[in-house]
Amino acid sequence: MVTPMSTWLDTTTWLLLAADAPEFNLFNMMLPFLAIGLLFYFLMVRPERRKRAGIARMQDDLKKNDRIVTIGGIMGVVVNTQKESNEVTIRVDDNNNTRIHILRSSISRVLTDDKSDAKKEDG
Repeated sequence: MVTPMSTWLDTTTWLLLAADAPEFNLFNMMLPFLAIGLLFYFLMVRPERRKRAGIARMQDDLKKNDRIVTIGGIMGVVVNTQKESNEVTIRVDDNNNTRIHILRSSISRVLTDDKSDAKKEDG
């Protein structure tokens, strides 16, 4: 049997418990997600952007007689390049003077001469 006194105590208990409960705050709930988002940006997105910008800069700065490697692994020497063109002509065989036309975006890196780099550092 429920007495009016026990109902009053139950209601009072719930009111006291509700008064001690933390207040709902959207910012506190979103804080872990914001931290994960920032961590993702600084560890994944930002370095990839820098890498892409460096590759684009390298492809734009191509000049005649640069030794290059394509994304397919073909090694050659730049024979003809134009800033406004997306196409580059490379020589892949010196004996036969074999030349191929490739897209500028297919160049993965420019090879440097280690001897000339060492001389630049020394002097």
